[in-house]
Amino acid sequence: QVQLVESGGDLVQPGGSLRLSCAASGINVALYHMGWYRQPPGKQRELVATITRGGSTNYSDSVKGRFTIIRDNAKNTVSLQMTSLKPEDTAVYYCNAERVVSSYWGQGTQVTVSS
Repeated sequence: QVQLVESGGDLVQPGGSLRLSCAASGINVALYHMGWYRQPPGKQRELVATITRGGSTNYSDSVKGRFTIIRDNAKNTVSLQMTSLKPEDTAVYYCNAERVVSSYWGQGTQVTVSS
């Protein structure tokens, strides 16, 4: 059974930092295209960052230069380091694992950026 469990979401002030973590079980993250997505209140889910099996990364324009996606094969985790957070980063953040026809999602973790 595949499980992706996100953690690290919190309430943070603008300009602050957070690190989200996605712990995987049932799959080897090194063999999957891993990603972080988010769903702001009242909006559709959107891509935040991805990392391929080969280690190539991709970021949405809105987070480029502020967020970093990190895969730890030894711990079987994928993290999202977020800095210079803005109120518009407020959303539920989801971890995703994809390989061929398989796609798995976590339950999400809430990030709220507010003063």
